[in-house]
Amino acid sequence: MIQVLSGVWALLLGIVLIMLGNGMHFTLIGLRGGIENFSAAELAIVTSGYFVGFLSGARLTPLLIRRVGHVRVFAALGSFMSAGLIAFPLLTEPWAWTLLRLLIGFCMSGIFVTAESWLNHAASNETRGKVLSAYMIAQTLGIVGAQGLLTLGDAGTSVLFIGASILVSISFAPILLSATPVPAVEVARPMPLRALFSYAPLSTVGIFLLGSVYATQSGMGAVFGSQIGLSAAQIALFVAMLFAGALVLQYPIGWLSDRMDRRKLILGAATLGAVCCALGWTFGGGLWVLMASAFLAGGVTTPLYALFLAYTNDSLATEDMPAASGGLVFTFGLGAIAGPLITGWAMQMLGPFAFWLVLGATFGVIVLYALYRMTQREGTPVDETESYLGVLPTASPVTVEAAGIWAAEQAEAERDSDEQP
Repeated sequence: MIQVLSGVWALLLGIVLIMLGNGMHFTLIGLRGGIENFSAAELAIVTSGYFVGFLSGARLTPLLIRRVGHVRVFAALGSFMSAGLIAFPLLTEPWAWTLLRLLIGFCMSGIFVTAESWLNHAASNETRGKVLSAYMIAQTLGIVGAQGLLTLGDAGTSVLFIGASILVSISFAPILLSATPVPAVEVARPMPLRALFSYAPLSTVGIFLLGSVYATQSGMGAVFGSQIGLSAAQIALFVAMLFAGALVLQYPIGWLSDRMDRRKLILGAATLGAVCCALGWTFGGGLWVLMASAFLAGGVTTPLYALFLAYTNDSLATEDMPAASGGLVFTFGLGAIAGPLITGWAMQMLGPFAFWLVLGATFGVIVLYALYRMTQREGTPVDETESYLGVLPTASPVTVEAAGIWAAEQAEAERDSDEQP
């Protein structure tokens, strides 16, 4: 593993720094928005703006890369993102924040596409699985670590926004100094949603709902904490718990994924998420119940994303995986746009604890639909499934496609090995 990381450590370091800055800004929106007396509905629109930009960037960045190259696109998007982060405390109006979030979402998506293209190019077929796993860990550590940095300053000033901008700016140095030229990135055209639904209805519906869950957790978690009166340090810990759970639960869920009917595992993980949200809604007045609920409800979200991707690949030919992956990323993005809007409206009407109510209800719909689909189709035999690889919801289509192809090749190699005497 050390030998594998020796060739990509600079790229991974850059990703950690980017995620530190981006993770700080996600929580800062809720903290500063509370100080500025923005309503939950207004902050929901601000949150959704990021995912509108992120979805647009995933489609347009490959075109920009083909026109002017990786380095120029990466540098330009990084500059705009750094400037956008500094502008937040200068323009404390919901409409301005929505535009800035749209810009940052677009830039962040493009940065992921570019960096992941370099990372994928640096990996061989033998090392790709380990490299992608290290990349996912680097992202998660960056998000979790960002919450600790928020305790070093006051969200009511410009200091933390400037700090986030500095982290994003310096992240480009290790990436650009270590990256080598690669062919222009090619991202498959997403499979039409109707065709995707016919191939994998559970994954299509489930990943749309999961997009809503993920965007609500990452974008509205700090808003919820602010509205129930948590301190800045407690809000940072709460958001960290939403992501830290994925580091703990990713491996055991992935291990089970390769050894049982994935639909049953999807059902179980979504049920755990719904139960934890119910506990947060009912007993969320206690700090440690709140943190435990965040840890488990957030912890099943990322593994569920990877489960849906793996389950889709189980029913597809290898040549169809890139288009299906693009369709699922697009579907996830649509859910991510809708989720905060629904949650913000509910929090505005019913109070801040509607945060848990909406999350729990969404997990519940996944449970019910998974139960329904289990009555409509036989499960894929375990020995015919593709390998599981943890992929974060923030991954661009470049990584999702690479992970799907790697999983198919890995599973085929294992089956060939088992058949040999």
